[in-house]
Amino acid sequence: MVAFTEEHQAFRKTVRAVVEREIDPYVDAWERDGRMPTHELFGKLGELGFLGLEYDPAYGGGGADHLFSVVLAEEIGRADAAGVGMAIAVQTDMATPSLHRYGSEELKQTYLTPAIRGEIVTAIAVTEPDAGSDVAGLKTRAVRDGDHWVIHGSKLYITNGVEADWLCLLARTSDEGGARGISQIVVPTDTPGVSVSRKLDKLGNRCSDTAELAFDGARVPIANTIGREGRGFQQQMSQFQNERMVACYGRVGACERALDRTAAYLRTREAFGGPLIKNQYLSYQLADLYARLDMCRHYNYACAEAYMRGEDTSRFATIAKLAIGRLCEDVARTCLQYHGGLGYMEETWTARFLRDMRITSIGGGADEVMLQVIAKMHGM
Repeated sequence: MVAFTEEHQAFRKTVRAVVEREIDPYVDAWERDGRMPTHELFGKLGELGFLGLEYDPAYGGGGADHLFSVVLAEEIGRADAAGVGMAIAVQTDMATPSLHRYGSEELKQTYLTPAIRGEIVTAIAVTEPDAGSDVAGLKTRAVRDGDHWVIHGSKLYITNGVEADWLCLLARTSDEGGARGISQIVVPTDTPGVSVSRKLDKLGNRCSDTAELAFDGARVPIANTIGREGRGFQQQMSQFQNERMVACYGRVGACERALDRTAAYLRTREAFGGPLIKNQYLSYQLADLYARLDMCRHYNYACAEAYMRGEDTSRFATIAKLAIGRLCEDVARTCLQYHGGLGYMEETWTARFLRDMRITSIGGGADEVMLQVIAKMHGM
């Protein structure tokens, strides 16, 4: 068992209380509106220190160990709408890790510090119309012009893209093909030539805004390059590991709550002369899902411990994402099924949960890509 301390457990109670007070009462309205007050919510989370738990205190971070991030993700994952956790995870573990690891002092003071405080919203701009899981195929170009990059191209499916104040943009900065010649660049969204082409209408996670972005001659300083020019692909691959890890932590929290809610419903739903929970098939199916959930939870914890030891967690993150993505689909389908006709109604949490969980096997690398990575690890 991973060594959660009393401090970790106290933090868990704090986060759960924040979810119950600041998120769950409002998510129905946010889902109907297709947006949430991201700046307002992040401001509250920033004041509580939630947005930079492991980051250097010099930039407003908490200097905490990785288990605090595990706890945060698990508890945010229990929220009534998964889109909230998605937006938060972009801020904490998708758009900012590279900046914290590789960014210059000036970049960190200018862009990381206010992000940790929740004063600004961030987004990660990688995916393009013709380059999703195949990151090396991206076409957005940044051409050097004196002391500036001039950026042309587009990005698609960008979470927080409508609300974002700056982007961690992945762009091609040389004529080298494939993964070579790609750089990460901080791009403020108020830069002339940066625009939101459209806000996208999604199947699930509807309260989290997702956008298509356009870059038409946008000029940003060369100094906005994160880390080494031409090393953006490698830096982004490292950043993807944070994304996959925190997504897996959060989904364990989401699935646990869903199973608990379904078991509670079956205890009260009377049919065929007794509560449905007495039906052996139903109870065994839930038991099987609880068992798989426990395996995933402790695999996550093993990943977290390896990460804290400074080990490469690529294998952990890849396998966890594959397994938990499949678990999410099975849990969502089963929970809706066991609520019967009620589960098919929009007024019941099961419908939203089914929609929200589907992205787990797509975003951050599709299942097929995870299988490809695992196959390569085994020399296949």
